Amino acid sequence: MAKFLNTSATNYYLEELIKSASDRLILISPYLKLNDRIKELLEDKNRLKIDVRIIYGKSELQPTEISWLNELSFIRTSFCKNLHAKCYINESSCIITSLNLYEFSQVNNNEMGVYVSRDSDPEMYKDTYEEAQRIIRISDEVRISLEKVTTKETEIEQSSLSEISASKITTSKLAVQLKLKTPELLEKLISHGYINEVDSKQTLTPKGENAGGEAKSGRFGSYFIWPDDFSPN
Repeated sequence: MAKFLNTSATNYYLEELIKSASDRLILISPYLKLNDRIKELLEDKNRLKIDVRIIYGKSELQPTEISWLNELSFIRTSFCKNLHAKCYINESSCIITSLNLYEFSQVNNNEMGVYVSRDSDPEMYKDTYEEAQRIIRISDEVRISLEKVTTKETEIEQSSLSEISASKITTSKLAVQLKLKTPELLEKLISHGYINEVDSKQTLTPKGENAGGEAKSGRFGSYFIWPDDFSPN
């Protein structure tokens, strides 16, 4: 049965949820701004090699925080436009709440939340987890840089541009050409067999290679390029 949480209970259960994650952890919060306690908890998850996904809509990180985050190899960040949901999930429970991640431990705020256990409320947990996965799918995975936030599909470091043939363009530029959003085009490429996705890792298939697609790698991660006249079908 779901449990109602007030401000102090939300803080308590959120800390316990993060600490008890042994396989995966999903943190969905509009603002990416971390206090010392959250950093300490995430550092511990990184040491234990727990898969952590943070989905945010606006970053307020300072340069020192960006450097800190980039050192945590098991924590991945994704940007979701118009994100307003606040939801925190591990493999056994989840919290749906008004509490932003940066407000954690700020007991002066008046917050509400609902705690859901996978064992006692399997359907509610399943629905929440599936919606979190949908938000991840429509988000752009990013690696935050000191200079700018760069997505693997929307921007490429300047030094890599010289390697790209004039007749080939990135997935994001192809999406603009086809009047699609980048996540929409990626879904089409996956569903039509040009790209294979396993555990959020995307690779080019033989069909994608035959269509002229190429996998590239740069300082900000991997990306794909395609013939400028390519259209998935």
